[in-house]
Amino acid sequence: MHYSIDFPHLGIFLEHVGKNISVKGFDIAYYGITIAVAILFAMLLVFVRAKHSGQDVNDYENLAILGIIFGIIGARIYYVVFSWSDYREDIKSVFNIRQGGLAIYGGIIAGFLTAYLYAKVKRISFWQIADTVCIGFPAGQMIGRWGNFFNREAFGEYTDSLFAMRLPIDAVRAGDVTDRMREHITAVDGVRTIQVHPTFLYESVWCLVILVILLVMSYRGKNLFTGQVFLTYLGLYGLGRVLIEGLRTDQLKVGPVAVSQVLSGVLVILCFGLILRRRKHR
Repeated sequence: MHYSIDFPHLGIFLEHVGKNISVKGFDIAYYGITIAVAILFAMLLVFVRAKHSGQDVNDYENLAILGIIFGIIGARIYYVVFSWSDYREDIKSVFNIRQGGLAIYGGIIAGFLTAYLYAKVKRISFWQIADTVCIGFPAGQMIGRWGNFFNREAFGEYTDSLFAMRLPIDAVRAGDVTDRMREHITAVDGVRTIQVHPTFLYESVWCLVILVILLVMSYRGKNLFTGQVFLTYLGLYGLGRVLIEGLRTDQLKVGPVAVSQVLSGVLVILCFGLILRRRKHR
């Protein structure tokens, strides 16, 4: 297998980008390291936001533990359910997440369901929790998407645009290589490569934009109703996914329908509709 990753039009050539690091004979996937860093950074932002808004940080520390556990479980279940054909012949592989296979929407759903139940038990406002916790989601997603970079996954169709990414074809899953990509295979120093949209990068940048917007709203926004920051996050993230998901070749589908793209479209309409309705009533 070849390990190069190039962005030819940007003049970036990475000769060797491994998928894991070996510590005393045990391989640790960069994917897992990236996800861990993303979670820690997201938690830090949430704790800072909770303290700044006068909330009990202990509630968020407890919720973080529960959210991480159930969020990862939810992300894996979502992915496996809509990719069942890849796992039905090897059930044990369902529990192996070291090489990827986490769907962010599953994590978001499980995370906020956990927050809802926690709020009910503790008798505190779910919407206030949601406004606070949602600050961490784009922060974590912004970093976590780079796990896809190391795994050579979550990329899009063939492109020759400015941000085109070039990958050795033997380093990606055969099922992610489309006919159009095969038509444009080129040999670089004797290595057959494909050139694709780095959709993980697009989403990472979009999440950075969302994070900035949410932070400005949280710290400087006036006349916000409780839940508005949360709804804004869902709406903006959904908007980005509607556009980006259409470029990907590894979409989770039910028949011809891209599940995440449909869910994203529903979120955009629902969340911005609720925001407009609440603002009008106020």
